[in-house]
Order: sequence, then structure tokens, then C-alpha cells
Amino acid sequence: MKSLSSTSVSRRQAIRLGLGSVAAAGVVALAGCTDTSNDSTASNSSSSSASSTSTDSTASTQIDKDAFDSLLAAGDVADDATVSASTWAQKIKDAGKFRLGGVQTSTLFASLDETDNKLRGFDAGLAQLLVRYILGDESKYEFTKVTSDTRESVLQNDQVDAVFATYSITDKRKEVISFAGPYYSTQQGILVLADNSDINSVDDLAGKTVAAQSGSTGPSILAEYAPTATVQEFTTDEEARTALEQGRVDAYVIDATMQMSSIVKNPGKYRLAGDSFGPEDPYGIGLQLDSDGVTFVNTWLKKIEDEGTWAKLWKICIGDRTGIDKVPEPPAIGA
Repeated sequence: MKSLSSTSVSRRQAIRLGLGSVAAAGVVALAGCTDTSNDSTASNSSSSSASSTSTDSTASTQIDKDAFDSLLAAGDVADDATVSASTWAQKIKDAGKFRLGGVQTSTLFASLDETDNKLRGFDAGLAQLLVRYILGDESKYEFTKVTSDTRESVLQNDQVDAVFATYSITDKRKEVISFAGPYYSTQQGILVLADNSDINSVDDLAGKTVAAQSGSTGPSILAEYAPTATVQEFTTDEEARTALEQGRVDAYVIDATMQMSSIVKNPGKYRLAGDSFGPEDPYGIGLQLDSDGVTFVNTWLKKIEDEGTWAKLWKICIGDRTGIDKVPEPPAIGA
């Protein structure tokens, strides 16, 4: 796959983004806690910066649909005894559908292709592999869009069976829901307009107006690492980026992997300012509090990691689209 020469990050940035080690000591091509929509619920049966300077998206940023679909179609299917050992999984199998909470606008993690109405990306792929594992068919899911503000409530109200949405595991969230995983990790990234030369690190956010998503980990991390910044919270990723484009904020802070998704999706518009920062941000799969589904999902997750399916999915959804060849090590499950 051709790399994106117009988008580059340092070796240190690539590692911090959770995108794996880079063989060269110089720069590598790279494209790309929640990229969410505020739409209503829908159903579906089926070292200084990274920047993008090209005016048009290149073919290398597009997901290989055939490879993605083929990987899902080859996914394992659990036997009856494995499913029946979990109350959570058996309930899904009895219902004949998996109620999935997620997003549809995250370029690398979960994006809806309106030409065939299929959801593709790293989170979307994991979710559908789990659907296939329980139900024998990856298309047997009913989709509910979530935002950073609604992820806990849809689980608490039993509207969904699980949430896959670059969902950061935090102690506060674990008071009201349970997490399987983690299956991925990242840190915070700073998105600025491509022509902004004033902000090149978290220290440069002092005294600036910074966008963050309400319900995400961004506001609390900014309070610690950029205490003199003025934080404006927005419900969705699109609203935050619109404020940045209109000059109502100077920068936008959220998971670095999600920022890189925006760079891939909008060539020439943004750059990633400096290294990622803050604590390691592990992504988990949201389940109802104390659900025995945690054990079921963690066992399945370890299985797909050990068998290489996790790595293959990462390559299709992220590595092949960003020019990163080395697959990262997933975080320890249950950590």
C-alpha cells in the first residue's frame, strides 16, 4: 500500500499513538475518545506536527472493502456450549440479533458506507466479529448510534447489549457499567488548523480556548495538563471541529487516533500539534454492570488476538491506510 507522503509524524508520535513501532528512525507516513454523531437512533440489519497538504483524498486512505468483508465472513462461530455458558451471550442468541451501540462517522474505527449500508472500521469489525461468534452471521445486529453523553445510559436502560465506540475505560464509568478489554490504547492529541504555527505542544495551550467533547476524558485531562486553557465542550466531534474551523476555538483535544482520522478524512485542513500527551487511554467494550458477558467477551477477544485476527483487522482498518507496517501489541486484557 502506498504511504501518505503528505502526512507525517515522528517515530515517537507513532508509538504514542498506539500505532506500533516504526522501522526508520526518521519520519513515516501516517494518517490518523470518540467520533460521534448527534443523530437519532437507527437500526441496521446487516515532533512538531502531523499534517495533510494534499487537496484530494488518495486511494490509499480508503479501506479495502473486500478484505474487510472477507475477514468478517471467515470469523469463528462459537458452539452451543460456549454460548450457553454465558447468560449474556445466550440472551443474544435467543433474541436472534445483537443490539449494538456505536458510531458511524469515525474514519478509521467505524464509518458507514452509504453505497452498501455497511459499517466498516476497527471497532465496527470487532463488533461484527463478535456478532458472528454468537449468532453465526455478522449482519445480525441492530445498530443504535451513541454519543459520549449517551453511552452509559443506553447500557443502563438495556437498550443495547454492548457499546463499541473508542470507549475509554475509567474508574468513574466502571461505577455504572462494566468493560471487557481493553483492546486498544492511545493518548490525547491536539488538532489545530494546518496554517496554525502558534500551537506545537500541550504547553502552548496555556491561555488558549480549546474544544473538547462533553462526556469524554478530554476535559479532565485538559484541567490537569493545561489548567489555564479555557475549555469549551461540544457534544460531537463534528461540532468541535466546526468551532475550530470557524475560529471560535484555537485547538481541539481528544484521542490522538481520532484526530488522525480527521486528518485522513480532511486532507489539507488540519495538523496534529506536537506529541500526544496525558495518561494511556485504554479502549474497552461497554457492557451492563456486572454482566457475565465480560468474561465471555474477554475470552473471545484473547482468542482473536492469539489467532491473528485482531492483527489482520488492524492492518486492514488502520495500518494499510496510514503507512504503518508493524502491528502494535494490544494491551493486556483485564488490565
